[in-house]
Amino acid sequence: MAGYRELLARVKAEIQEISTIEAHERLTSSEPAERPLFVDVREPDEWEEGHIPGAVYTGRGRLEQRIEGLVPDKTRPLVVYCSAGNRSAFAAKALGELGYENVLNLASGFSDWKRNGFEITIPRVLSADQRSRYSRHLLIPEVGEDGQQRILDARVLLVGAGGLGSPASLYLAAAGVGTLGIVDADVVDESNLQRQVVHSTERLGEPKVLSAKRTLEALNPDVRIVPFQERLTSDNVERILAGGWDVIVDGADNFPTRYLVNDASIWHGIPVVHGSIFRFEGQVTVFAPHQGPCYRCLFPQPPPPELAPSCAEGGVLGVLPGIIGSIQANEALKLILERGDTLAGRLLLFDALGTTLDEVTVRRDPDCPVCGDSPSITDYVDYVEFCNAPLQL
Repeated sequence: MAGYRELLARVKAEIQEISTIEAHERLTSSEPAERPLFVDVREPDEWEEGHIPGAVYTGRGRLEQRIEGLVPDKTRPLVVYCSAGNRSAFAAKALGELGYENVLNLASGFSDWKRNGFEITIPRVLSADQRSRYSRHLLIPEVGEDGQQRILDARVLLVGAGGLGSPASLYLAAAGVGTLGIVDADVVDESNLQRQVVHSTERLGEPKVLSAKRTLEALNPDVRIVPFQERLTSDNVERILAGGWDVIVDGADNFPTRYLVNDASIWHGIPVVHGSIFRFEGQVTVFAPHQGPCYRCLFPQPPPPELAPSCAEGGVLGVLPGIIGSIQANEALKLILERGDTLAGRLLLFDALGTTLDEVTVRRDPDCPVCGDSPSITDYVDYVEFCNAPLQL
């Protein structure tokens, strides 16, 4: 039976290796598309002491389980490394057996990388409490510790603390989104409680932003809530958006606010996760500025009031905003993590009575007055007047 050294020598004869100097040259001088992706297979404490910039982490013991989630493209050039190049040799062989076509082992490992004085990254480390709280995220290759740090660093603005804002805010706070801004001028009313689950009976008459703040901070102390107890208008939108938000979750229930959010998001380059609900039907999509359609591409003109009554006029099944708001939270997290396919360019339609999901393709309108090739609207308009204007046929 072969001993460890003999087995290591046999494995190294079957794989390709690269020196730290050559690996560094490829990392710094190659075209971006040709640069190798470094895969760190050391122990967690070794990773936390420092790693090669841009590397992805998966301990050797879980490499086969996690790697396809981290690197789905099996043609991508990979450089696998550990401390001295031995554990990573076995990892490189395993990757070849999994079908990865261009795998190199860093011959002398991370220790030699440091000896040569090459740049390293020392990651921020989650606390023991955070590792416990977000443990189910850390198990997902597409999230992991780096993804959780992204979530903790993220800033999401919720427009509305009502039916859609309630479930979206709860799940975003539970996920650890570091800063949640909430814009809402209303107070908690008894009629809200059938669906607005972030509030409670004891808070009747309390401003919704303050009620939501209490609930969310009690749910997760990692989350900072920034309340804006005001209605979003042309006069305050610039001040509110100056907070440097990464994503806007639009739970507005009226057309003037939706058009305002849309236009502001385009001029500030902030993606919007849009949702709307009525009776048994809900809609969700993502408007990604300069990458896909905007709200005005979907609705160039607001529909007449008789064709677009509010939930207060037509009602809404209490569970429906929970479904739509949760999908909005999911889309926001995907945007933060830069993982998966968002709903940009796709309008998801949910029918609670039939329990059906349909999808409609939405395309960018080159003649759109805000995001089109030659925009005619470059500043905020009177949105209330715009939405009350007669429909142009």
